[in-house]
Amino acid sequence: MRPGWAHFCILPPGLLYLAPMMTRSAPSRLGYIDWMRGLACVLMFQTHCYDSWLGGDARKSAFFMWSQLGGTLPAPLFLFLAGISFALVTDKLRLKGMPSAQIAHTTIRRGAEIFGLGFLFRLQEYVIAWGWAPWSDLLRVDILNTIGLSMMLMGAVCWVMFSSGLQTRFALGMTAAGVGMSISLLSPLLWTSWRPRWLPWPLESYIDGVHNLGEPQSWLFPVFPWAAFAFVGLGVGFFLLSDEARKRGAAAFVLAGAAGIGLIYLGRWLDARPFQLYATYDFWHTSPNFFLIRVGLLLAILAGAYLWCRWGAGQWGFSPLIQLGHTSLLVYWVHIEFVYGRLSILPKRAVDVRTASFGLLTIFLSMVLLSVLRTRLKGRGAEALAWFYRPVKAS
Repeated sequence: MRPGWAHFCILPPGLLYLAPMMTRSAPSRLGYIDWMRGLACVLMFQTHCYDSWLGGDARKSAFFMWSQLGGTLPAPLFLFLAGISFALVTDKLRLKGMPSAQIAHTTIRRGAEIFGLGFLFRLQEYVIAWGWAPWSDLLRVDILNTIGLSMMLMGAVCWVMFSSGLQTRFALGMTAAGVGMSISLLSPLLWTSWRPRWLPWPLESYIDGVHNLGEPQSWLFPVFPWAAFAFVGLGVGFFLLSDEARKRGAAAFVLAGAAGIGLIYLGRWLDARPFQLYATYDFWHTSPNFFLIRVGLLLAILAGAYLWCRWGAGQWGFSPLIQLGHTSLLVYWVHIEFVYGRLSILPKRAVDVRTASFGLLTIFLSMVLLSVLRTRLKGRGAEALAWFYRPVKAS
Protein backbone atom coordinates (compact mmCIF):
# COMPACT_ATOMS: atom_id res chain seq x y z
CA MET A 1 0.00 0.00 0.00
CA ARG A 2 1.34 3.44 -0.89
CA PRO A 3 1.94 5.73 2.08
CA GLY A 4 -0.78 8.29 2.57
CA TRP A 5 -3.57 6.32 0.90
CA ALA A 6 -4.89 4.53 3.96
CA HIS A 7 -8.15 6.47 3.92
CA PHE A 8 -8.62 6.85 0.18
CA CYS A 9 -11.78 4.93 -0.33
CA ILE A 10 -14.71 4.50 -2.51
CA LEU A 11 -17.76 2.47 -3.32
CA PRO A 12 -21.42 2.35 -4.26
CA PRO A 13 -22.79 0.48 -4.42
CA GLY A 14 -18.91 0.77 -4.49
CA LEU A 15 -15.57 1.16 -3.43
CA LEU A 16 -12.09 0.76 -2.60
CA TYR A 17 -10.76 0.99 0.85
CA LEU A 18 -7.11 0.45 1.62
CA ALA A 19 -6.86 0.53 5.38
CA PRO A 20 -4.95 -1.15 8.18
CA MET A 21 -6.46 -3.90 10.30
CA MET A 22 -8.75 -2.72 13.04
CA THR A 23 -6.78 -4.32 15.84
CA ARG A 24 -5.68 -1.22 17.70
CA SER A 25 -7.22 -0.63 21.08
CA ALA A 26 -7.44 3.16 20.86
CA PRO A 27 -10.34 4.66 18.87
CA SER A 28 -9.32 6.02 15.48
CA ARG A 29 -9.48 9.79 15.00
CA LEU A 30 -10.99 9.10 11.58
CA GLY A 31 -13.24 6.29 12.73
CA TYR A 32 -16.32 8.29 11.80
CA ILE A 33 -15.31 8.05 8.12
CA ASP A 34 -15.14 4.25 8.34
CA TRP A 35 -18.44 4.23 10.24
CA MET A 36 -20.16 6.29 7.54
CA ARG A 37 -18.74 4.04 4.84
CA GLY A 38 -20.07 1.02 6.70
CA LEU A 39 -23.47 2.69 7.00
CA ALA A 40 -23.42 3.19 3.22
CA CYS A 41 -22.71 -0.54 2.81
CA VAL A 42 -25.70 -1.50 4.99
CA LEU A 43 -28.02 0.88 3.12
CA MET A 44 -26.72 -0.58 -0.12
CA PHE A 45 -27.34 -4.15 1.06
CA GLN A 46 -30.96 -3.47 2.00
CA THR A 47 -31.67 -1.60 -1.23
CA HIS A 48 -30.23 -4.33 -3.42
CA CYS A 49 -31.73 -7.24 -1.48
CA TYR A 50 -35.29 -5.95 -1.40
CA ASP A 51 -35.08 -4.76 -5.00
CA SER A 52 -33.84 -8.14 -6.21
CA TRP A 53 -36.00 -10.48 -4.13
CA LEU A 54 -39.34 -8.86 -3.32
CA GLY A 55 -42.16 -9.85 -5.64
CA GLY A 56 -45.88 -9.42 -6.14
CA ASP A 57 -47.71 -7.02 -3.83
CA ALA A 58 -44.58 -6.51 -1.73
CA ARG A 59 -43.15 -4.37 -4.53
CA LYS A 60 -46.15 -2.06 -4.26
CA SER A 61 -45.97 -1.64 -0.50
CA ALA A 62 -44.90 1.41 1.51
CA PHE A 63 -42.09 -0.74 2.91
CA PHE A 64 -40.56 -1.18 -0.52
CA MET A 65 -40.98 2.52 -1.26
CA TRP A 66 -39.04 3.49 1.88
CA SER A 67 -36.41 0.87 1.11
CA GLN A 68 -35.82 2.37 -2.31
CA LEU A 69 -35.82 5.88 -0.85
CA GLY A 70 -33.02 4.76 1.45
CA GLY A 71 -31.27 3.57 -1.69
CA THR A 72 -30.77 7.17 -2.79
CA LEU A 73 -28.07 7.61 -0.10
CA PRO A 74 -25.32 4.97 -0.59
CA ALA A 75 -23.86 6.35 -3.84
CA PRO A 76 -23.82 9.98 -2.59
CA LEU A 77 -22.25 8.76 0.66
CA PHE A 78 -19.44 6.90 -1.11
CA LEU A 79 -18.72 9.83 -3.44
CA PHE A 80 -18.91 12.36 -0.60
CA LEU A 81 -16.49 10.30 1.51
CA ALA A 82 -14.17 9.87 -1.47
CA GLY A 83 -14.04 13.67 -1.67
CA ILE A 84 -13.26 14.05 2.04
CA SER A 85 -10.56 11.39 1.79
CA PHE A 86 -9.14 13.13 -1.27
CA ALA A 87 -8.83 16.36 0.71
CA LEU A 88 -7.04 14.55 3.56
CA VAL A 89 -4.53 12.94 1.20
CA THR A 90 -3.95 16.05 -0.92
CA ASP A 91 -3.40 18.22 2.14
CA LYS A 92 -0.97 15.70 3.62
CA LEU A 93 1.07 15.56 0.40
CA ARG A 94 1.09 19.37 0.19
CA LEU A 95 2.34 19.73 3.76
CA LYS A 96 5.15 17.32 2.96
CA GLY A 97 6.34 19.78 0.35
CA MET A 98 5.47 17.65 -2.66
CA PRO A 99 5.35 19.75 -5.90
CA SER A 100 1.86 20.45 -7.25
CA ALA A 101 2.54 18.51 -10.46
CA GLN A 102 3.57 15.45 -8.48
CA ILE A 103 0.48 15.71 -6.25
CA ALA A 104 -1.68 15.87 -9.36
CA HIS A 105 0.14 12.91 -10.91
CA THR A 106 -0.28 10.82 -7.75
CA THR A 107 -3.96 11.57 -7.22
CA ILE A 108 -4.99 11.41 -10.87
CA ARG A 109 -3.17 8.10 -11.29
CA ARG A 110 -5.03 6.72 -8.28
CA GLY A 111 -8.30 7.82 -9.80
CA ALA A 112 -7.34 6.13 -13.06
CA GLU A 113 -6.66 2.87 -11.20
CA ILE A 114 -10.12 2.94 -9.66
CA PHE A 115 -11.61 3.86 -13.03
CA GLY A 116 -9.93 0.74 -14.42
CA LEU A 117 -11.30 -1.36 -11.56
CA GLY A 118 -14.76 -0.33 -12.73
CA PHE A 119 -14.08 -1.90 -16.13
CA LEU A 120 -12.65 -5.01 -14.48
CA PHE A 121 -15.83 -5.37 -12.41
CA ARG A 122 -17.99 -5.03 -15.51
CA LEU A 123 -15.86 -7.64 -17.30
CA GLN A 124 -16.31 -10.06 -14.41
CA GLU A 125 -20.08 -9.56 -14.39
CA TYR A 126 -20.21 -10.04 -18.14
CA VAL A 127 -18.25 -13.31 -17.97
CA ILE A 128 -20.38 -14.65 -15.11
CA ALA A 129 -23.55 -13.77 -17.04
CA TRP A 130 -22.18 -15.16 -20.31
CA GLY A 131 -24.93 -16.09 -22.69
CA TRP A 132 -27.60 -13.62 -21.66
CA ALA A 133 -25.79 -10.37 -20.81
CA PRO A 134 -25.44 -8.00 -23.82
CA TRP A 135 -21.92 -6.87 -24.77
CA SER A 136 -22.95 -3.27 -24.08
CA ASP A 137 -22.91 -4.09 -20.35
CA LEU A 138 -19.13 -3.87 -20.58
CA LEU A 139 -19.47 -0.12 -21.18
CA ARG A 140 -22.10 0.60 -18.54
CA VAL A 141 -21.22 3.62 -16.38
CA ASP A 142 -21.19 2.19 -12.87
CA ILE A 143 -20.32 3.78 -9.54
CA LEU A 144 -16.67 2.67 -9.62
CA ASN A 145 -16.16 4.35 -12.98
CA THR A 146 -17.66 7.58 -11.68
CA ILE A 147 -15.67 7.56 -8.45
CA GLY A 148 -12.44 7.06 -10.38
CA LEU A 149 -13.32 9.76 -12.91
CA SER A 150 -14.37 12.13 -10.11
CA MET A 151 -11.00 11.62 -8.43
CA MET A 152 -9.20 12.43 -11.66
CA LEU A 153 -11.29 15.59 -12.04
CA MET A 154 -10.62 16.59 -8.42
CA GLY A 155 -6.90 16.04 -8.99
CA ALA A 156 -7.01 18.29 -12.06
CA VAL A 157 -8.91 21.05 -10.22
CA CYS A 158 -6.48 20.96 -7.28
CA TRP A 159 -3.52 21.10 -9.67
CA VAL A 160 -4.96 24.21 -11.37
CA MET A 161 -5.50 25.82 -7.96
CA PHE A 162 -1.99 24.99 -6.76
CA SER A 163 -0.46 26.21 -10.02
CA SER A 164 -2.39 29.48 -9.70
CA GLY A 165 -0.97 30.09 -6.24
CA LEU A 166 -4.34 29.59 -4.52
CA GLN A 167 -3.28 27.02 -1.96
CA THR A 168 -5.20 28.04 1.14
CA ARG A 169 -7.68 25.49 2.42
CA PHE A 170 -10.44 28.09 2.29
CA ALA A 171 -9.80 28.80 -1.42
CA LEU A 172 -9.57 25.08 -2.23
CA GLY A 173 -12.75 24.31 -0.30
CA MET A 174 -14.78 27.13 -1.83
CA THR A 175 -13.61 26.21 -5.34
CA ALA A 176 -14.49 22.55 -4.81
CA ALA A 177 -17.95 23.43 -3.49
CA GLY A 178 -18.47 25.81 -6.43
CA VAL A 179 -17.53 23.12 -8.93
CA GLY A 180 -19.91 20.69 -7.24
CA MET A 181 -22.80 23.15 -7.35
CA SER A 182 -22.03 23.96 -11.00
CA ILE A 183 -22.18 20.28 -11.92
CA SER A 184 -25.57 20.02 -10.22
CA LEU A 185 -26.92 23.15 -11.95
CA LEU A 186 -25.80 21.94 -15.38
CA SER A 187 -27.20 18.41 -14.98
CA PRO A 188 -30.85 19.16 -15.92
CA LEU A 189 -29.70 20.85 -19.13
CA LEU A 190 -27.19 18.16 -20.09
CA TRP A 191 -29.88 15.51 -19.63
CA THR A 192 -32.33 17.38 -21.90
CA SER A 193 -31.82 20.38 -24.19
CA TRP A 194 -28.02 20.42 -24.00
CA ARG A 195 -27.52 16.69 -24.48
CA PRO A 196 -24.29 15.98 -26.42
CA ARG A 197 -26.01 13.72 -28.95
CA TRP A 198 -23.10 14.16 -31.34
CA LEU A 199 -20.89 12.01 -29.11
CA PRO A 200 -20.76 8.19 -29.46
CA TRP A 201 -23.04 6.73 -26.82
CA PRO A 202 -20.21 5.16 -24.74
CA LEU A 203 -18.79 8.69 -24.25
CA GLU A 204 -22.11 10.49 -23.94
CA SER A 205 -23.08 8.03 -21.24
CA TYR A 206 -20.43 9.50 -18.94
CA ILE A 207 -22.17 12.87 -19.23
CA ASP A 208 -25.86 11.95 -19.06
CA GLY A 209 -26.08 8.16 -18.57
CA VAL A 210 -27.72 7.53 -21.93
CA HIS A 211 -26.03 4.14 -22.44
CA ASN A 212 -27.27 2.67 -25.75
CA LEU A 213 -30.95 3.24 -24.97
CA GLY A 214 -31.49 6.65 -26.56
CA GLU A 215 -32.46 8.47 -23.34
CA PRO A 216 -30.62 9.15 -20.07
CA GLN A 217 -31.06 6.29 -17.61
CA SER A 218 -31.64 7.03 -13.92
CA TRP A 219 -29.99 3.78 -12.78
CA LEU A 220 -26.56 4.73 -14.13
CA PHE A 221 -23.93 7.02 -12.59
CA PRO A 222 -22.81 9.70 -15.06
CA VAL A 223 -20.57 12.60 -14.04
CA PHE A 224 -23.62 14.88 -14.15
CA PRO A 225 -24.90 14.96 -11.44
CA TRP A 226 -23.01 12.31 -9.44
CA ALA A 227 -19.52 13.86 -9.42
CA ALA A 228 -21.01 16.87 -7.64
CA PHE A 229 -21.15 14.87 -4.39
CA ALA A 230 -17.43 14.13 -4.59
CA PHE A 231 -16.57 17.81 -5.07
CA VAL A 232 -18.80 18.80 -2.15
CA GLY A 233 -16.99 16.19 -0.06
CA LEU A 234 -13.70 17.69 -1.19
CA GLY A 235 -14.86 21.12 -0.06
CA VAL A 236 -16.06 19.78 3.30
CA GLY A 237 -12.75 17.95 3.75
CA PHE A 238 -10.75 21.15 3.31
CA PHE A 239 -13.12 22.94 5.71
CA LEU A 240 -12.54 20.28 8.37
CA LEU A 241 -8.77 20.60 7.84
CA SER A 242 -8.78 24.37 8.31
CA ASP A 243 -7.09 25.83 11.39
CA GLU A 244 -10.40 27.27 12.60
CA ALA A 245 -12.22 23.92 12.33
CA ARG A 246 -9.36 22.08 14.04
CA LYS A 247 -9.43 24.62 16.88
CA ARG A 248 -13.18 24.25 17.33
CA GLY A 249 -13.09 20.44 17.19
CA ALA A 250 -16.53 18.91 17.66
CA ALA A 251 -18.18 22.31 17.29
CA ALA A 252 -17.08 22.36 13.64
CA PHE A 253 -18.98 19.13 13.01
CA VAL A 254 -22.03 20.45 14.83
CA LEU A 255 -21.85 23.54 12.61
CA ALA A 256 -21.64 21.31 9.53
CA GLY A 257 -24.70 19.38 10.72
CA ALA A 258 -26.64 22.58 11.33
CA ALA A 259 -25.70 23.80 7.85
CA GLY A 260 -26.94 20.48 6.50
CA ILE A 261 -30.34 20.90 8.15
CA GLY A 262 -30.50 24.38 6.65
CA LEU A 263 -29.76 22.98 3.18
CA ILE A 264 -32.54 20.41 3.58
CA TYR A 265 -35.08 23.13 4.32
CA LEU A 266 -33.70 25.32 1.54
CA GLY A 267 -34.00 22.51 -1.00
CA ARG A 268 -37.56 21.75 0.07
CA TRP A 269 -38.50 25.44 -0.03
CA LEU A 270 -37.07 25.86 -3.54
CA ASP A 271 -38.86 22.73 -4.73
CA ALA A 272 -42.20 24.08 -3.46
CA ARG A 273 -41.92 27.27 -5.53
CA PRO A 274 -44.58 27.61 -8.26
CA PHE A 275 -41.89 28.20 -10.88
CA GLN A 276 -38.69 26.32 -11.64
CA LEU A 277 -35.49 27.28 -13.41
CA TYR A 278 -35.66 24.48 -16.00
CA ALA A 279 -38.19 23.68 -18.70
CA THR A 280 -37.92 19.98 -17.78
CA TYR A 281 -37.87 19.49 -14.02
CA ASP A 282 -36.93 16.01 -12.77
CA PHE A 283 -36.77 16.22 -8.98
CA TRP A 284 -35.52 12.70 -8.24
CA HIS A 285 -32.77 12.48 -10.85
CA THR A 286 -31.31 15.87 -11.86
CA SER A 287 -32.90 18.56 -9.69
CA PRO A 288 -30.42 20.86 -7.88
CA ASN A 289 -33.08 21.11 -5.15
CA PHE A 290 -32.88 17.37 -4.45
CA PHE A 291 -29.10 17.69 -4.62
CA LEU A 292 -29.22 20.31 -1.85
CA ILE A 293 -31.44 18.04 0.24
CA ARG A 294 -29.09 15.10 -0.12
CA VAL A 295 -26.02 17.22 0.63
CA GLY A 296 -27.85 18.40 3.74
CA LEU A 297 -28.48 14.79 4.75
CA LEU A 298 -24.82 13.94 4.17
CA LEU A 299 -23.69 16.80 6.41
CA ALA A 300 -26.17 15.79 9.11
CA ILE A 301 -24.96 12.18 8.93
CA LEU A 302 -21.36 13.40 9.07
CA ALA A 303 -22.04 15.33 12.27
CA GLY A 304 -23.98 12.46 13.81
CA ALA A 305 -21.32 9.90 12.90
CA TYR A 306 -18.55 12.04 14.40
CA LEU A 307 -20.42 12.59 17.65
CA TRP A 308 -21.46 8.93 17.84
CA CYS A 309 -17.90 7.70 17.30
CA ARG A 310 -16.39 10.23 19.70
CA TRP A 311 -18.85 10.14 22.59
CA GLY A 312 -21.24 7.32 21.72
CA ALA A 313 -20.78 3.60 21.21
CA GLY A 314 -19.49 3.94 17.65
CA GLN A 315 -16.01 2.68 18.53
CA TRP A 316 -16.69 0.60 21.61
CA GLY A 317 -15.12 -2.78 20.97
CA PHE A 318 -15.95 -4.38 17.65
CA SER A 319 -18.05 -2.27 15.28
CA PRO A 320 -19.62 -4.10 12.30
CA LEU A 321 -20.07 -0.79 10.47
CA ILE A 322 -16.44 0.27 10.87
CA GLN A 323 -15.36 -3.23 9.87
CA LEU A 324 -17.43 -3.08 6.68
CA GLY A 325 -16.04 0.39 6.03
CA HIS A 326 -12.52 -1.05 5.93
CA THR A 327 -13.38 -3.41 3.07
CA SER A 328 -16.21 -1.67 1.26
CA LEU A 329 -14.92 -2.54 -2.21
CA LEU A 330 -14.66 -6.22 -1.35
CA VAL A 331 -18.15 -6.54 0.13
CA TYR A 332 -19.62 -4.58 -2.76
CA TRP A 333 -17.87 -6.77 -5.28
CA VAL A 334 -18.94 -10.02 -3.63
CA HIS A 335 -22.49 -9.28 -2.46
CA ILE A 336 -23.68 -8.27 -5.94
CA GLU A 337 -23.34 -11.82 -7.22
CA PHE A 338 -25.26 -13.30 -4.25
CA VAL A 339 -28.08 -10.77 -4.61
CA TYR A 340 -28.44 -10.03 -8.32
CA GLY A 341 -26.32 -12.72 -9.98
CA ARG A 342 -26.68 -16.37 -10.79
CA LEU A 343 -25.64 -17.28 -7.24
CA SER A 344 -28.53 -15.33 -5.70
CA ILE A 345 -29.41 -16.93 -2.36
CA LEU A 346 -33.16 -16.31 -2.93
CA PRO A 347 -35.37 -16.45 -6.03
CA LYS A 348 -35.60 -13.05 -7.69
CA ARG A 349 -38.81 -11.03 -7.42
CA ALA A 350 -40.62 -13.94 -5.82
CA VAL A 351 -40.57 -13.63 -1.99
CA ASP A 352 -42.28 -11.61 0.73
CA VAL A 353 -40.78 -9.01 3.06
CA ARG A 354 -40.10 -11.49 5.86
CA THR A 355 -38.17 -13.92 3.66
CA ALA A 356 -36.24 -11.12 1.98
CA SER A 357 -35.35 -9.72 5.43
CA PHE A 358 -33.88 -13.06 6.48
CA GLY A 359 -31.91 -13.02 3.24
CA LEU A 360 -30.70 -9.50 4.00
CA LEU A 361 -29.56 -10.59 7.47
CA THR A 362 -27.68 -13.49 5.90
CA ILE A 363 -25.95 -11.18 3.43
CA PHE A 364 -25.04 -8.72 6.19
CA LEU A 365 -23.56 -11.34 8.51
CA SER A 366 -21.72 -13.04 5.64
CA MET A 367 -20.20 -9.78 4.46
CA VAL A 368 -19.09 -8.86 8.00
CA LEU A 369 -17.46 -12.29 8.32
CA LEU A 370 -15.80 -11.91 4.93
CA SER A 371 -14.55 -8.47 5.93
CA VAL A 372 -13.08 -9.79 9.19
CA LEU A 373 -11.34 -12.62 7.34
CA ARG A 374 -9.95 -10.15 4.83
CA THR A 375 -8.42 -7.91 7.47
CA ARG A 376 -7.08 -10.80 9.54
CA LEU A 377 -5.48 -12.51 6.53
CA LYS A 378 -4.14 -9.31 4.99
CA GLY A 379 -0.44 -9.65 4.35
CA ARG A 380 -0.28 -13.31 5.40
CA GLY A 381 0.59 -14.38 1.85
CA ALA A 382 3.61 -12.08 1.77
CA GLU A 383 4.71 -13.33 5.20
CA ALA A 384 4.47 -16.93 4.01
CA LEU A 385 6.58 -16.18 0.94
CA ALA A 386 9.16 -14.35 3.05
CA TRP A 387 9.45 -17.38 5.34
CA PHE A 388 9.73 -19.76 2.37
CA TYR A 389 12.47 -17.76 0.67
CA ARG A 390 14.47 -16.74 3.75
CA PRO A 391 18.10 -17.89 3.61
CA VAL A 392 19.13 -21.01 5.48
CA LYS A 393 21.47 -20.26 8.35
CA ALA A 394 24.74 -22.15 8.43
CA SER A 395 24.97 -24.63 11.26
